Amino acid sequence: MSNQQGKKQSATAGVAAVKASTPKGAALRFGRLDADLKDVESAIVQSREFLLSQQHPEGYWCGELEADSMLEADYIFLHTLLESGDPGRLRRALTEMMRYQNEDGSWSIYPGGPGNISLSVKCYSSAKLMGIGGEDPRLKKCREWVLAHGGVVATNTFTKMYLCALGEYDYDAVPAIPPEIVLFPKWFYFNIYEISSWSRSILVPLAIMYARKPFKKIAPEQGIDELFVGGRANATLRLRMDRKTLVSWRNFFLILDRILHFAEAVHIRPLRTLALRKAEKWVLARLEMTDGLGAIYPAMLNAIIALRCLGYSEDDPQVIRARDEFEKLGIEQPATADVPEPTFRMQPCASPVWDTAQAVYVLGEAGVKRDDPRMIKAADWLLAKEVRHRGDWAVKAPNTEPGGWYFEFNNEFYPDTDDTAQVLLALTKVENPREGYQHKVAQRAIEWEFAMQCRSGGWGSFDKNNTKMIFQYIPFADHNAMLDPPTVDITGRILEMLATYGYSRDDKRVEKAIKFILSEQEPDGSWFGRWGVNYIYGTFLVLRGLEAIGIDNHEPQIQQAAEWIRMVQNPDGGWGETCGSYDDSNTRGVGPSSPSQTAWALLGLLAAGDDRSDSIAKGVRWLLTRQQAGGSWDERTGAGITRQALYTGTGFPRVFYLSYNLYRQYFPLMALTGYLRAMERAPLGAGG
Repeated sequence: MSNQQGKKQSATAGVAAVKASTPKGAALRFGRLDADLKDVESAIVQSREFLLSQQHPEGYWCGELEADSMLEADYIFLHTLLESGDPGRLRRALTEMMRYQNEDGSWSIYPGGPGNISLSVKCYSSAKLMGIGGEDPRLKKCREWVLAHGGVVATNTFTKMYLCALGEYDYDAVPAIPPEIVLFPKWFYFNIYEISSWSRSILVPLAIMYARKPFKKIAPEQGIDELFVGGRANATLRLRMDRKTLVSWRNFFLILDRILHFAEAVHIRPLRTLALRKAEKWVLARLEMTDGLGAIYPAMLNAIIALRCLGYSEDDPQVIRARDEFEKLGIEQPATADVPEPTFRMQPCASPVWDTAQAVYVLGEAGVKRDDPRMIKAADWLLAKEVRHRGDWAVKAPNTEPGGWYFEFNNEFYPDTDDTAQVLLALTKVENPREGYQHKVAQRAIEWEFAMQCRSGGWGSFDKNNTKMIFQYIPFADHNAMLDPPTVDITGRILEMLATYGYSRDDKRVEKAIKFILSEQEPDGSWFGRWGVNYIYGTFLVLRGLEAIGIDNHEPQIQQAAEWIRMVQNPDGGWGETCGSYDDSNTRGVGPSSPSQTAWALLGLLAAGDDRSDSIAKGVRWLLTRQQAGGSWDERTGAGITRQALYTGTGFPRVFYLSYNLYRQYFPLMALTGYLRAMERAPLGAGG
């Protein structure tokens, strides 16, 4: 029996049990359990007030972003390499990192997931850098796990590069990342604007590091020679060709990589000085008008090291600013009952534009008046963040006026289509005294969105037509995120936004987007989610977009999607899906119930026209019974020192995942509001 079949049978049994004991405060309609609408209204009011209480005095919302222990491990690496950092803070970062070691000795990239070799090696190395000895039971277990899974050689390029800087790996054994890549003209097939914006901002400073090869000698007892299978002296460090596939792009790049390493060894680098100069200029330009390079953790860290490699002193204003922005991502956590020692953790970035746009939209949906001063203040804050600078996106959309929004507090070079669509949706919920200005900004952003539409009809996130699959074969592309192709989740959100602004299927661009979405549907009816975990996320956004743009919900593809959502409902009435579905699509829709994913499923069903099924009733009841006294929801798993948020956000599939702490607040509110409206349209006792 499949997981999904088992879920379906268990859910049926669960419904029968619930019907047998209908609680007080519930209403039975057509033989199934419905929540009392007064309970739903009460939950909405409480949730709404809680969300409003989270608004910053300046008008925005910004929930914490949580990620895996790589952030703390790399934080320790950076300050060790540069001989900097506060010793107390580094110890607290170590405490935070060690909290999440698995029973088998490894570390995972999401709660409950399998051990990850690159992360485990990083954490082991960082622990030793902080003075934990190799005979410590925790490190012994990690060492056994790492050796059983291939040792250091099995880690990814980024991990190896950082180890090289500490003398723990050989630069000649790492895939070449030559800075000369910045010299390729924009019309050239392999120019840097053909890779994703985040890879670009990570790799350019990394290329500077590769060229300058930073090195810090560490004490022998801090080393990790013991993590090489057979010992470091006997380990095969050089890259090898796969002789079974001699004719392939991968081996073309492997051969090219060997040539580049040979040129590096004999100093045949006629363009190196020019390349470094241009790479430096590229990085410095993108440190302006931003919260650090790319405003994301790995690029910011690499930029600090790259500046030091280029000769910038510790007290140079560029280095000071880059470090300050990096340290702003840190959160000091006092001791608690669960974690008796104070800890320090890092966020991968900040999400104020995204959280504010989501909060304003759902609060408007939930009944907050359009002229409420808090809504106007939030809208004005968003309007002030409009992008008016031509960033990297302009390479593929050269004749387009700047517009749109980014994700963070400041990131002028990198607006994205998803944030822009959500901000535009939020602005429709506010009656701004500056109505004319707000309208002008919105129209400018819509034109920017259309300019960013890909050939396929869908939208990527930061770039247009970023789809050259050849780049996935480059040896240093093992972080699985070299491209930014169009995705159905973003396209669904953009369709919803366009419909809200009066666009319809009469527009050829809209019709092209619809065809793209329908062509991407999985055989079981679901859609893949690129930016949220995973098929539940993708399916809910597609269904909302298609409903908004006028697709009849009786269409077979819509009903097949709704049936898939019902089929993967958990016996407890909620929905959940783990990050493991990116590795094994057979586990799509499988995971412990969470408030955010339960809300997504309910929103998807409502968009498909389902407001009467047992699935809807049970899902609403699940949210109501798990709402906390103050109006919020909890989305954590585990107990005591290992208690951790479930990850329902996606950074890079199979590589990096996130917990958006406000997802569990605004999405349930949005789902309950949608349900209440549906019930008001079809009240209890109505026919059908």
